[in-house]
Parts: sequence; structure tokens; C-alpha cells
Amino acid sequence: MARVRTAVVIGGGIAGPVVAVALRRAGIAATVYEAYAKNADGIGGELMLAPNGMAALAAIGIAEEVGAAGVPTPRMVMETGAGKRLGQFEDLPGLPTSRTFKRARLYRALVDAAVDAGVPIEYGRRLVGFEDGVDSVVAVFEDGTRVEADVLIGADGIWSTVRGLLDPGAPQPRFSGLVGLGGWARDAGLPSTAGAMHLAYGRKAFFGYRVGDDAEAGWFANVHSAEMLTAAQARAIPESEWLARLRELFADDELPALRLLDQVDPGELVNVGGLQDMPPVRTWSRGRVVLVGDAAHATTPSSGQGASLSIESAVELARCLRDLPVAEAFRAYEGLRRARVEKVIARTARINNDKAPGPVGRVVRDLVFPLVMRTFYQPERMMGWLHRYTIDWDAVVPAPQS
Repeated sequence: MARVRTAVVIGGGIAGPVVAVALRRAGIAATVYEAYAKNADGIGGELMLAPNGMAALAAIGIAEEVGAAGVPTPRMVMETGAGKRLGQFEDLPGLPTSRTFKRARLYRALVDAAVDAGVPIEYGRRLVGFEDGVDSVVAVFEDGTRVEADVLIGADGIWSTVRGLLDPGAPQPRFSGLVGLGGWARDAGLPSTAGAMHLAYGRKAFFGYRVGDDAEAGWFANVHSAEMLTAAQARAIPESEWLARLRELFADDELPALRLLDQVDPGELVNVGGLQDMPPVRTWSRGRVVLVGDAAHATTPSSGQGASLSIESAVELARCLRDLPVAEAFRAYEGLRRARVEKVIARTARINNDKAPGPVGRVVRDLVFPLVMRTFYQPERMMGWLHRYTIDWDAVVPAPQS
């Protein structure tokens, strides 16, 4: 078979550097092209890598160096705005520990891992088109640069240019009904949460927080919105107005929200705008071009899985390209990934609805949740399928059935 030797990777966020490292490990030379003129240092809030995400990094040998940029977060505590504990979720035994990262630190760690693996990364390269041929594909950039390779991989996020070029009729991102805000308090004056992330269903909004042993706290809020606000639209509203609104929303809750909000420098408020996911994307690949990560299967942060699923897909795609001709590799990759990621996206959409219920729904949820946890929650049955996903890097990927 004609072996894939070179790859153009569009996007330098999470999936891009990971797929490039995995491709290099598979003997395929990959170069990452990022549209922005610099990396994402200092940008964004917090995110978590679940055990399955850490395991996928371990499959390509970079879990230790990347994991060092985050902090262990082996449990999540669910509670109400009144301070009532609804339940607790622990990492399953025998798995890597979940870790929480400042987004910018995770980006930097992944870029550093890619550079250490010999992956070239070019900034300020905005893709505007591609020319898909029989034996190669040519990426065309806004500055006139043309780059030829065996395959082109779109790792360019939820607003993927590659996805639109592959299928002009592809669905647009879907608004969840929630706006995401967050930040840090460098000296929270609160006790450490001992590795736990607290997730609280407030009376009027959802609040999450974690306090480290160094007293620094990371927090986020999900606020209901009747209309979609892009990041630019949300950031056009003064930070002081957002902070005032958050104080109002959490005023009646027995949470540390107000205490943390009082320590936020308005200029450092993290505002991501409307939280969005992707409806099922019908076209993941065509010819020598394929999508990976959020370009194919974005989910909202409520899943706790967005980055982990992107990393899984990046590693699986590299395995498929290592072992199969291009067309078969792309079919095998989609067969390995589509059902899993779409299940998570659908599940997360239901979680988003629970974050913004009406008064009656809120009462029912707070009564039923503890009962469900005591009676029906079985960690292995409920979470095993998600967190125990294993990638055997050395196993040969079989050709897909016709």
C-alpha cells in the first residue's frame, strides 16, 4: 500500500499538537499550521483532562510531561446553592488521575511536547483552501503559501475552516443556552478543597470552584441566556456589568461565590461567551482531508470531556494512518470514534438543561439527585465506558468492513 509519509495539521490548540506528536511516533512527518500569530499563552480559563484523556496521552508517551502542568483532581462534589451535598464522584480505581489545567498551561505543555518530538509549528498561517488530488493534497494559506502533503488534518476547532471546505452544508455550532465565565482568586482565603472540584446548582446559576493547597482558587459560572452571545458580543459588555450580574445571581446562595467574585480583577475575567457544541457532523473526511477534535465533535465544558475526546481522536487517527491506506484509515478512524463522541455530546446536552431549570425543575432535581446517587449510581456501570477507554498503540488497526 502507499504509505502516508507527510501531514499538514491545521490548528495549534489541543488536537493539533497531539495528532502531530502521534503521527511523528507513527513515522509520519507532520507540521502544525496555526492561524494566529502567536500561541495561546495567558488565554482562557480552566479545563480538566479525565482519566481517559490522560491515558491517551500516555499511549504516545507524553502524559507525564503534560500532566505536570496541571493539578490532580480525583473527585467532584455535587451540591446545591444551599450547601446541601447531592453526591460525590471519584475517579475509578486503576486509572490515571484526572487533572485540572489552566487552559494556557495545557496549550503550552502540548506545544512543548510537540516541539520536543520534532514537530515544526508555524504561526500566522491562516488556511483559505485546499486542492485535493489523487496522490497528495495542497494546503493554500491566506499569505499565498502553498504546502503539499499526503494528508491534511483539520484540527481547527469548533469554527473549523476545514469543515466548511469539506462540506459547505455542514451544521453550525449549536448554542447550549448557557454563557461561560470564570477566573481565579490568587489568595482565596478559603480552605483547600483537597483535590476536589465542587460543582453547585445555585438557585439562579451554576457555579464551580476548586481551591488549591496554595490558596489559589479557580472558579467558573454558567449563566442562562435566552439568546446566543458570541465571545466578542459577550466581551463587549463591560466586565463590571458581568461581575455585578454574577453577584446578583449568587446573592442568595450559601456558596463561596461572592467571596471569590470580590477578589476578581475585572480585567482578568474569563469570558468565553455562549457555550456551544456540534450537532452530528455528517462528513468527517473526503479524499485526503479529515477532521479531528472539536472540528468533528465539539461538546460543551459541562461534559468534562472536550479535551479528552479530542486527544483520544488524535491518537486513534494517527494509528489508523500508520496502518492503513488513506481511504481505509479515515473510515476506520470514524468507525472507532463517531458513536462514542456523539453519545457524550447528547449526554452533555441533557446536563446543560439541568443547569438552568425552572423553579419546579430545580426542586425536583435537588430531591431526586441524592436518591439516584444512593440507589442507582454504580460507578463502573455509569462511568466505566467513558473513563476506561483504552488505546493500544502497538495494536494493528484492522481494515474496516466494506
